[in-house]
Amino acid sequence: MKLLIIGQSVVDRISYKGNDELKPGGIFYSAIALRYLTEPDDEIFLCTSMCKKNEYLFKDIYEMVNTQYVQYVDHIPTVKLTVYDNKERDETYSNITQNLILPMNELNKFDGIFINMVTGFDINLKQMEEVRKEFNGLIYFDVHTFSRGVSNDMRRNFRRISGFDKWAKNIDILQVNEEEIQTISDEKNEIDIVREMFSYGIKILIVTKDEHGARAYFIEEREIKSVFISAIKVKVLNKVGCGDVFGAVIFYNYIRKVDIIDSLMAANLAAGVSTTYSLITEFKDFKKDVLQRLN
Repeated sequence: MKLLIIGQSVVDRISYKGNDELKPGGIFYSAIALRYLTEPDDEIFLCTSMCKKNEYLFKDIYEMVNTQYVQYVDHIPTVKLTVYDNKERDETYSNITQNLILPMNELNKFDGIFINMVTGFDINLKQMEEVRKEFNGLIYFDVHTFSRGVSNDMRRNFRRISGFDKWAKNIDILQVNEEEIQTISDEKNEIDIVREMFSYGIKILIVTKDEHGARAYFIEEREIKSVFISAIKVKVLNKVGCGDVFGAVIFYNYIRKVDIIDSLMAANLAAGVSTTYSLITEFKDFKKDVLQRLN
């Protein structure tokens, strides 16, 4: 299969329990999950931006995927992440870059397109509509930081996304967490929001629920149904990138099997395993660790 990943690469300055680290972030986690879980004959294409100064952080993984759509800029976004165990993390951005340049004329060579709104400015609505017009396959969309506005001091706080209905009309599978789902609709109840999103044409809506697990909503025999999968019990060492791993894995498995329950189980396992890694280099054992727990 040929898969296209779209999203910004960012430099993460992570503060957690008094420790500060500098790590690759953003679409990096989606790329690393797909690269280590996919089969040898699968090809991963990456559409992102990169700068020479910080390229060393991403190089080992990005050399393992097709980077013909990587665009070089003077600076890529930097985000200061303050991570907590019992609440949503704080995010402060600098160097938010312009929309990515997409390979519009080549989209139909891909079996699926994975869009992760890492900064919220990765693509604009016009690009989203053009992708849907040009591409006949599955489009997976992670709302991510699109759910957060930008204050004068570059803090990213949750806000209602204006005109999200226009975006929803171009998406097959939508991923949100419990905070993000409240930003895509004026409705307050989860099932009412799901019902509204399905009216725009979304086929599957996934709500991640942190350490509790995830729920997928879908339509079967003209009725909205859902399945909940509990998170696996692990010793969490690092939560950053967990949602990005989850999305990439459910995207890949669903394209292969068209089975939302199986895909949700695999994604939950993979996301849980990723939180047990404190070092990026540990992902070399990712597939083995996921399969061990699956079996």
